[in-house]
Amino acid sequence: MAQPAAGSPRHVVGVDFGTLSGRAVVVDVADGAVRGEAVHEYRYGVITERLPDGTPLPPDWALQYPDDHREVLRIAVPAALRAAGVRPEDVLGIGVDATSCTVLPTRADGTPLCELPDLAGRPHAYPKLWKHHAAQRQAARINDVAAARGEAWLPRYGGRVSAEWQLAKALEVLEDDPEVFDRAERFIETADWLVWQLCGRETRNVSAAGYKGLRQDGQYPSAEFLRALHPRLDGLLPRIDGPLAPLGARAGGLTAEAARWTGLPVGTAVAVGAIDAHVTAAAARSVEPGRMLAVLGTSTCLIMNATAYHEVPGVCGVVDGGVTTGAWGYEAGQSGVGDIFAWYVRNALPAGYADEARRRGLSPYELLDDLAAAQPVGGHGLLALDWHSGNRSVLMDHELSGVLIGLTLATRPEDIWRALLEATAFGARTVVDAFTAAGVAVEELTVAGGLTGNRLLLRIYADVLARPLHVLDSAHPAALGAAIHAAVAAGAYPDVPAASAVMGAGRRETWRPDPARAAAYDELYAEYRALHDHFGRGGTDVLHRLRALRHRAHPR
Repeated sequence: MAQPAAGSPRHVVGVDFGTLSGRAVVVDVADGAVRGEAVHEYRYGVITERLPDGTPLPPDWALQYPDDHREVLRIAVPAALRAAGVRPEDVLGIGVDATSCTVLPTRADGTPLCELPDLAGRPHAYPKLWKHHAAQRQAARINDVAAARGEAWLPRYGGRVSAEWQLAKALEVLEDDPEVFDRAERFIETADWLVWQLCGRETRNVSAAGYKGLRQDGQYPSAEFLRALHPRLDGLLPRIDGPLAPLGARAGGLTAEAARWTGLPVGTAVAVGAIDAHVTAAAARSVEPGRMLAVLGTSTCLIMNATAYHEVPGVCGVVDGGVTTGAWGYEAGQSGVGDIFAWYVRNALPAGYADEARRRGLSPYELLDDLAAAQPVGGHGLLALDWHSGNRSVLMDHELSGVLIGLTLATRPEDIWRALLEATAFGARTVVDAFTAAGVAVEELTVAGGLTGNRLLLRIYADVLARPLHVLDSAHPAALGAAIHAAVAAGAYPDVPAASAVMGAGRRETWRPDPARAAAYDELYAEYRALHDHFGRGGTDVLHRLRALRHRAHPR
């Protein structure tokens, strides 16, 4: 395709709204080169213990504050433009992505309910972050009723709906705070709400509607099904049934207010919003069938396109057009990965190790990696289940919790550290095996995200998965993917695959499995699967009972 003529606008802006921060990049449409970038940390981050006004929260809650996201537009976008040395008038378009399912209740004009003074102390008025897991009891009922009724859409979600998704969270609002439900005129994904803020027009993306909103074959779950869950839940349908658009489409142009925030001209093209992991597929040039992308961050999302539909037990969703128009997009995931590593360092690292890291000029993570890297496979005698945030794929049960076995008085912190790294690799292999068993061939695997800087982790993943691991060469892959979508929305390319082929990032390196270590990991993986099925598939219900005891000790 012809590139913009000399002197014409040739840049786009991509903005990625993550769990703890937002990042903006300015990208050259001609080759995908990132000319400038900026990161803004959210003021409130993840709200897990108390609302901004001090209202306490029960266990398993995770909320956000909407103005944290607006601040990224006000601060990070202008800063990225300055860093790039790009004039605002030289920008063709802007695209955004966000975590999902991060959903918020709003008024009809898009005002978040938590910003209304009389609702500022009501937890259900806030955006519920993707890792808000307090709606598990609602998810369990959704699964039971859907299975009993034989709902046709259920197999497209691996047979189980997640507590992280829109329906469970909306039902939780209705049951626990019906006034907030009644005052919510919209329930909307954060990415779609941000597009609404930018162009003044409500537009919902087909990807999130499918993966997180259960929309299949042109419709959401029926009013009859919703009433079977709660007599008033059919009232959700008009609150979510907004205008839909495919990924890469133009949602509108920047309003005057959004132009003031970003420093971009009024009318600049705004791309339809998207899920963070799904736009990363474009940045990784992984939109062709058979190319799986694993985005390794606080959690892991595994994304892949295929030409045909297959039922994959435990998959998070299969959506027509969910990644790119014209292909079936498959999504699976792990609820905790980087979060688990951060939890361990924050809560379990001995002071002596922290002191040693400082003496050596290393971070605690680097010290643990250095110590753990010297171990042979199986040398620590430990095995862990990576369920600290529940299990997304393939069990879809967020009332499960982490498990560590094999401890002795000789166990060292680096032993536990390596066992946790390995557990997340085993979890990823469980997902890949599920795809393969269902007839969805994984021909190539690319990894992206913040954890790709951990070389020990990459080595373990290559050995556990027993396949080459291609590492994406991009510091902000989701933001780059959002920029690629902006280029399509602005008309610089005809579709996302065409833009991805030119603007997508290359590979930084490829990790290949060591045959001896891979064989040793096969033995450990067999033990992991036995442990996985024992604790997750009916061998014992102890993890659920422990969770119930915890909730009784911390009543709402």
